[in-house]
Amino acid sequence: MQSQIRKDMLDAFTNAGDTYLSGQYIAEVIGCSRTAVWKHIEELRKEGFELEAVRRKGYRIVKTPEKITSDEIRLGLKTEFIGKDIYYEESVESTQKIAHRLAYEDAPEGTIVIAEEQVTGRGRMGRKWHSPKYTGIWMSVILRPKIPLTKAPQLTLLAAVAIVQAIEEHTNVTPEIKWPNDILIGGKKVTGILTELQAESDRINSVIIGIGINVNQRKEDFPVELREIATSLLIEKDETVSRAELIKGIFLKLEKLYTLYLEKGFNPIKLLWESYAVSIGKVITARTLNTTIVGFSLGITEDGVLLLKDHEGVTHHIYSADIEL
Repeated sequence: MQSQIRKDMLDAFTNAGDTYLSGQYIAEVIGCSRTAVWKHIEELRKEGFELEAVRRKGYRIVKTPEKITSDEIRLGLKTEFIGKDIYYEESVESTQKIAHRLAYEDAPEGTIVIAEEQVTGRGRMGRKWHSPKYTGIWMSVILRPKIPLTKAPQLTLLAAVAIVQAIEEHTNVTPEIKWPNDILIGGKKVTGILTELQAESDRINSVIIGIGINVNQRKEDFPVELREIATSLLIEKDETVSRAELIKGIFLKLEKLYTLYLEKGFNPIKLLWESYAVSIGKVITARTLNTTIVGFSLGITEDGVLLLKDHEGVTHHIYSADIEL
């Protein structure tokens, strides 16, 4: 109940913009007493929100906290379902683990798990993902698409497009996508995406998309072994980026593209993905579990499979591999 009251209060502040809201108005909107309104205002202040209170005018939010909180994300959120339910923790082993549990417990589509720090964050093939506190975006999204199992990898590519579009809009920096799940700036990795399924033999129960974005790390924040291959939005833009605003932008782009995908299929997403792809038209090396293939990247199929033409003219379908440019 308290969570819903907080959501309703933040929705009211979002709709009000810079306008003051009286305590009486807030009480009527969220269905509680004036005393309860004051208590919720104080809770927001404890989270780091700065609220201006003017006699006979009311309250307005003038500054949000530097930490990412579920309340800060909800303030100004414009989506219909992605991000409406947020599970937030200061520190977790992995947002993916929590998202898997919530998905099993029938969490609604669009539920988000987000943390300030991941102790055992991971990427593809079990690799460790460096997730330091208060610097990046470490989150997982639960989707429940009614699509065949074979189509699930398309959602990784869809998520990549949404993230690139949001970064582009919020920073004026245009990243590139390296198949299947890396987002690069200047050849260095800024984002990783990990997509996992909960499925039965004939249908998908949920798709859990893990997203890790290096936002406000400085070079010295990365381990020495990562400094030449990883970057952050702060390093590339030379100024700090609001993580909460970027998160809200990602949610909106993701929801729009996901809705488009469910209505029109993968082709519109494929065209967008290829427009950001760094590897198309280049000679690349694909290292699979069983072999290494060097060839000319032709693009992706309608299922999101990478097409690689080797020096003998044979076109290989790459379903899973590490790619080197």
